[in-house]
Amino acid sequence: MRNWNRVCCWLLVWMRLTCGWEELNLPEGHISFYLRNNPEVKQKCQEEADCPYKEQLNEDQCWGYEDFCDPQNRLNSTSCPRPSLGWTKDKASQLDMFWKSVDFGYIQERRQELKTICSPKTQEDSLLECVRHTRFCHGKNLYLDFTKPGMFAGQERFKENMFDENLRFSQDTFNKGVMGGHCDLDLGSLRAEGEHKSALQSWYAELEHFSSLPFRPIQDSHCDVIIEKPIYFMKLDAGVNMYHHFCDFVNLYATNHLNNSFSTDVYIVMWDTSTMGYTDLFSETWKAFTDYPIIRLHEYDKKRVCIRDAVFSLLPRMRFGMYYNQPVVPGCHGSSFFEAFNQHLAHRLGLIQHGPLENKIRITLLSRKTKYRNILNEDELVKAMKTVGEFEIKVVTYNRDMPFKEQIQSSYNSDIFIGMHGAGLTHLLFQPDWAVIIELYNCEDHSCYYDLARSRGIHYMTWEKQSKVIQEDEGHHPTLGAHAKFTNYEFDEGEFMRLILKAADHVRSHPKFIQGRKYRFRSGKTKQSEQTQGVRIEL
Repeated sequence: MRNWNRVCCWLLVWMRLTCGWEELNLPEGHISFYLRNNPEVKQKCQEEADCPYKEQLNEDQCWGYEDFCDPQNRLNSTSCPRPSLGWTKDKASQLDMFWKSVDFGYIQERRQELKTICSPKTQEDSLLECVRHTRFCHGKNLYLDFTKPGMFAGQERFKENMFDENLRFSQDTFNKGVMGGHCDLDLGSLRAEGEHKSALQSWYAELEHFSSLPFRPIQDSHCDVIIEKPIYFMKLDAGVNMYHHFCDFVNLYATNHLNNSFSTDVYIVMWDTSTMGYTDLFSETWKAFTDYPIIRLHEYDKKRVCIRDAVFSLLPRMRFGMYYNQPVVPGCHGSSFFEAFNQHLAHRLGLIQHGPLENKIRITLLSRKTKYRNILNEDELVKAMKTVGEFEIKVVTYNRDMPFKEQIQSSYNSDIFIGMHGAGLTHLLFQPDWAVIIELYNCEDHSCYYDLARSRGIHYMTWEKQSKVIQEDEGHHPTLGAHAKFTNYEFDEGEFMRLILKAADHVRSHPKFIQGRKYRFRSGKTKQSEQTQGVRIEL
């Protein structure tokens, strides 16, 4: 297990060097968790009269993954009102499975797996520690030599450059001596973690030939570049698709918890062995994690790089990972982790919650304006919704013409969000806790957004009566032939309104919606708030 005292000492130094307590930059409801996990910072708050977090010093609640956390005090948003359909033997097992696969129990299991691969003998030595299958690793005083093109990783081919133009995740870039540190390498332990070797599932291809070096990289002056700030290495999924790119952001947030650090004074390095461009339509999101532009790995080409503190982040497509390939046990919904992710990003990106409104329910319809999965009678459905005076209707097209922050600000203020199957439904991650997501037609992909909505803890609905939807044609997949995702649809107006009214009933009756309305409009006066959806209402 990682030496958490070392981390806490570093955090205390960091706190003393920053401008003030506001540099924590965490949602108010997360402060007490941070203080409990960093006792030196907590003590500093106790000692300093100007610390604004005195009220949080004695709170007992914890995320749930900490060694000291009493299970009765762990954050818990989960409910399992329906059966597990054979996944588990009883309700307790059902709750436990959900917590371990979708909630902070996932972080706890990764923490318990952490073991040392390369051991330091002195404080100046290097360190490498990893969880099972090298899905997450942490290193100190590491050495990366990008000056060594040639024969790589046992392959019978010669490479003139370390960075291939068209191969993002080369698995033969790092031969012995290219990456390493001055430490005692447990080669057997490293070799045992290769089962998940794959580009977006583990770091094994990159660390397979990690070497025990005969020199101390920094002290013995073997570095062209010394990076003093912590670095987070990330292998990214598709930056043009919100569903896939948020696999990166969700796992980066999970990595923050594993690393017990939420500082944005860090570098993020996109681990990419190509020199190809990377289109990122959601780059605004990086501001929640770093103060600096994203660095491409090839920017270090032809240099010997030494890193004081390196984190190899959890990956976007791990087997039984967080978000993607995530086994969500039937019958449960409401992950505290995904709720915290929503709160963390809303806080860091400066989203403003204007609801609940006093006499309105805010409905957003996502209009695709693409070749496939359009709503053929969209105008008629919008007109029908507008006949209900309680509904505030907004039709949006989320594309490159609308800045991403404006998109998520809109979704953050959507009590009901409606859209066809597609990556745009990932906006459900930003909806308020009382919200409903309506996947108007799932195009025979039944579980994707249903499971994501259950993880986020909001109510999911989809089209229920197949006889009341008209498919334009059989669908035309480029290679697979007839396919439900490659055509357009027309929906029965009456059945559509039945679903919308049902969704509105859910919103109206949600405890947090009721609580938020009472708070905002008590004594007939509107209260301005940034966040009215949590247990703690912040002004």
